[in-house]
Amino acid sequence: MSGIVVVSGNPRPGSRTSGLATAVGGALGGALGGAVAVVEVGELGPGLLTPGDAATAAAVTAIREADLLVVATPTYKGSYTGVLKVLLDQLPANALAGKRAVPVVTAGVAPQAAAAAALLAQLLGELGADVAPALPVVEGDLPDSAALAEKYAAALGR
Repeated sequence: MSGIVVVSGNPRPGSRTSGLATAVGGALGGALGGAVAVVEVGELGPGLLTPGDAATAAAVTAIREADLLVVATPTYKGSYTGVLKVLLDQLPANALAGKRAVPVVTAGVAPQAAAAAALLAQLLGELGADVAPALPVVEGDLPDSAALAEKYAAALGR
C-alpha cells in the first residue's frame, strides 16, 4: 500500500475525530491523487494485545507502507489515547523514517488540544517521521471539519 493512511486513535470507530482526520487526508490527497485508507484503532479491539492478530498486523503494515500518515486522536487525560499508543508501540524504531506525518488532535479546549498535539508530534518524531505542523481542534469546531481540513491543506501547500 502507498498513498495516504489515516489512523484514528479514537476507541470509538466512526468518531468525529476520525471524520476530521479523514477530511484532512482527503484534502491532502487531492494533490497526491491517491486513495485514502483509514485505520480505525477502535475496531482492532483486543487484537491490539494479541500477538499475531491479523487485523493489527494489517494496520501496522498499512502504516509502514504509507507515503503520508494522518494520525488523529481525541485528548484523553491530557494526551493521546492509550489504544493509539498500543498500536504505535508495535512499530520498530525509525519505522516512520522518510514518511510525512500529520498529527490531528481534538479536545474540549484549545490548551488541551495544543498540549496533546505536541505530545503526539513528539511520539511520531521518535518513530522517525517528518512531522508536519499539528492540527489541534476544539470540539466546538468539529462541525466545520471539511473547511478546517481544506484550510489546513492549503496552509501546508498541499
